[in-house]
Amino acid sequence: MFPILSQFLNSGQQTIRAARIFQRFLSLDRWGSSYFNGLYKSFYFTNQYYPRYVLVFLDQVYLVFTTNHFPWLTIIVVLPIFMGSLIFFFPHRGNRSTRWYTISISILELLLTTYAFCYHFESDDPLIQLIEDYKWINSFDFHWRLGIDGLSIGPILLTGFITTLAILAAWPVTRDSRLFHFLMLAMYSGQIGLFSSRDLLLFFLMWEFELIPVYLLLSMWGGKKRLYSATKFILYTAGGSVFLLMGVLGISLYGSAEPTLNFETLDNQIYPVVLEIIFYIGFFISFAVKLPIIPLHTWLPDTHGEAHYSTCMLLAGILLKMGAYGLVRINMELFPHAHSIFSPWFMIIGALQIIYAASTSIGQQNLKKRIAYSSVSHMGFIIIGIGSITDMGLNGAFLQIISHGFIGAALFFLAGTIYDRIRLVYLDEMGGIAIPMPKTFTMFSSFSMASLALPGMSGFVAELIVFFGLITSPKYLLMTKFLITFVMSIGMLLTPIYLLSMLRQMFYGYKIVNIANSYFFDSGPRELFLSISIFLPILGIGMYPDFVLSLSVEKMEVILSNSFSR
Repeated sequence: MFPILSQFLNSGQQTIRAARIFQRFLSLDRWGSSYFNGLYKSFYFTNQYYPRYVLVFLDQVYLVFTTNHFPWLTIIVVLPIFMGSLIFFFPHRGNRSTRWYTISISILELLLTTYAFCYHFESDDPLIQLIEDYKWINSFDFHWRLGIDGLSIGPILLTGFITTLAILAAWPVTRDSRLFHFLMLAMYSGQIGLFSSRDLLLFFLMWEFELIPVYLLLSMWGGKKRLYSATKFILYTAGGSVFLLMGVLGISLYGSAEPTLNFETLDNQIYPVVLEIIFYIGFFISFAVKLPIIPLHTWLPDTHGEAHYSTCMLLAGILLKMGAYGLVRINMELFPHAHSIFSPWFMIIGALQIIYAASTSIGQQNLKKRIAYSSVSHMGFIIIGIGSITDMGLNGAFLQIISHGFIGAALFFLAGTIYDRIRLVYLDEMGGIAIPMPKTFTMFSSFSMASLALPGMSGFVAELIVFFGLITSPKYLLMTKFLITFVMSIGMLLTPIYLLSMLRQMFYGYKIVNIANSYFFDSGPRELFLSISIFLPILGIGMYPDFVLSLSVEKMEVILSNSFSR
């Protein structure tokens, strides 16, 4: 390209000719063409002997920013933690500057991610895009390898959106504000780094790196039992990470003297059936802890019950989805034969999890724990969608990942704001909140309806597509489909029971209103803005689910055709 361009740089008239040829080769947009024509004509009319290297330099700069050679993903991954580290140079006293700086960084990161994906990602291309591969540790041949496809772009955008709103939700946090906001931005980098990793070692490091901020946020800004909950969280998740590390070392060293960590290379690797099953079980245990899958779920209610509600937004909105992402990215893509063997167990576990978590949620009097068990129940639909091994089932699971990310984050946010006002967390102590707090009542009721899969909202569409994926699966007999569907239906009947009873205990009656000198502030502009920002995507996806499905449908077809047609 540059030899073609440089041969016309001898005069001003030839400069205009070069611009036109350059425009024809690059198919520049309207802004780009007007920019180059105006730039080159200015060179011609002002100074015929303008230095050539200036024009070549400007061409190179424009090429870098308008092609896929620019390291978009590296900047997106590194920017939050790098800019977050500068928070410690802020004054110790005064939280206003720290808050505004952190929210500005998160908004900038979200805008940068959106721009990169809108202009440099093709949704109809199922292959890995925006690939970056840099030598990291020369002596061990480790690489900083990033890339995205239809499976990862949704969780990355969800991470940016929920994290930005979680930082806004943490506005009242004043104790050790600099460390708190740094940890939020560090989680931001770790989660995006995991979803965009194309190297197995980098995937593991991001998986482990994300645990540190969660542990500190829980142990320092949690409730009365925060140390117990933080210890339980780290024991469960770190224990699961041991199986992840063993799986990484096992498949990277299999059949080669040097470690093979590239996802593209591992995707074409064929293992003996027994060895593939062993690897599959190791990765499955690690992801089952994070998703979570019963009986490895007990850390989740305790963690949600004690964590600050901004941390709960990140846990419910993003952290749980990392387990589902790992099941598809590693277990399905790298071990398709083992996944085909274990897929019937996915159906059984997923159906039982829906019923078990829903029935357990009914007995929870702690508001946040009831919502936590609701999250465990909804993860059952993701498990069934992954186990269906159908295009429709996988897309339904993907849609459920995005849908529950919004709904779960919203419910925990509103539960936290209610606690800030009435200082009560147990349902049997509440009652009559709808009278002094009508805006909060309206928003909480709306998100509860979305959680119980009200038609027109995202939860309904996601669960319906998972149902269709199960019914159309050629892998299972008709009687098996009927039994699984029957069990799922029972779980769906239990969902409105625990959600509507929760609304009744919280908002109806006169228990709190009759307390002497009781007055509670309703939701303010910040809470309203945050709630509406989450509700609009829920409503939009429910009305037009193709907005999300268009990102994943091509990739899911490739996963099924490449992995399960061998």
